[in-house]
Amino acid sequence: MKVIGITGGVGCGKSFIMEQLQERYGVAVILTDLVAHDLMEVGQKSYEDIVAYFGEKILKSDKSIDRQALGQIVFHDEKKLKILNEMTHPNVKEEVKRRIAFIKEKGETPLIAVEAALLIEDHYDEICEELWFIDASEEVRMKRLMEKRGYTKEKCLSIMSKQLKREVFLQHCKRVIQNDTTKEDAIEQMDNIMKEIFS
Repeated sequence: MKVIGITGGVGCGKSFIMEQLQERYGVAVILTDLVAHDLMEVGQKSYEDIVAYFGEKILKSDKSIDRQALGQIVFHDEKKLKILNEMTHPNVKEEVKRRIAFIKEKGETPLIAVEAALLIEDHYDEICEELWFIDASEEVRMKRLMEKRGYTKEKCLSIMSKQLKREVFLQHCKRVIQNDTTKEDAIEQMDNIMKEIFS
């Protein structure tokens, strides 16, 4: 059972590709963002460390972490973002490994796809047989983020500036899906890749 890693900059459309892999091919998908959220729940692995460092000001009335409040703090503070990442990323990677093992044990799918923006930085090539880069132009990504997430142009540029350059993604990834024209075009590229993999 092959494990592939899906990565790319913010707004490149990784979620769309993951949905298509799941719907069209029955691929088991693991979204590291959702894994991170799970591990921030009360009683889970990342919860205590985060609350101990950031304090109770980031908690809602039910003692769960207010991710929006936490996001506001780290978005404007590089040092605190680094500390949060150091607290959470190793836990996420361990949980991803655990979920991969569980999916493999069940043996119900030919392929597992792991999606993460920081796939390369967090060395997910140790877990994945190959990495795919979902590519899109900066203009298209910015348009998507402004329309779908309500981001300002400044916020888009700020996030993009902190992410890996396109050349680095291309250097590390075996396959590329160009995802800045139509959905149909992206699906056709994906179908061709899947044919190659399954042949």
